Amino acid sequence: MSRPRRVDPALVSRAEAVVAQARNARELRAAQAVLLPAVAGTTLEQTAKVLGVGRATVARLQGWFRQRERAPIGVEPRRRWGGRRQALLSEAEEKGFLASWEVRAKAGELVVLSELRMALSERVGHGVAPSVLYRLVARNGWRKVAPDTRHPKTDLAAQQEWKKNAS
Repeated sequence: MSRPRRVDPALVSRAEAVVAQARNARELRAAQAVLLPAVAGTTLEQTAKVLGVGRATVARLQGWFRQRERAPIGVEPRRRWGGRRQALLSEAEEKGFLASWEVRAKAGELVVLSELRMALSERVGHGVAPSVLYRLVARNGWRKVAPDTRHPKTDLAAQQEWKKNAS
């Protein structure tokens, strides 16, 4: 069983005020995430069950509430969740990398992703998983364009003649 969390009484009184005048669901949940352990003595797991969120979200809500209370009035604390934290290239570098391949594709050449993957590996200096490349091309609006289902020099009349004679 986890130890009970000690909460600042001033923070509890501010949370009570926010619960009474919450403007949106996030503010209400964050204040409740602070109040339930302080007033009712619930654990993070129990608080999460009551609020209908995960255990990690309760801790995140408590942190957000504390940040919000320390921030100047009218300033929303910066969100730290999400973003391109592990990107191999910046957005501009990705566009520049794909630009040379785009020229070749517009000239009618087939762009094979295995070649593109090798070039990307050389650019970043280490191996790259295929899924990384698929996400990169999708993120930049590329899509699979398959070649025609028949050869451009197909002679339909000759094919029909052959079918007639074959039976």
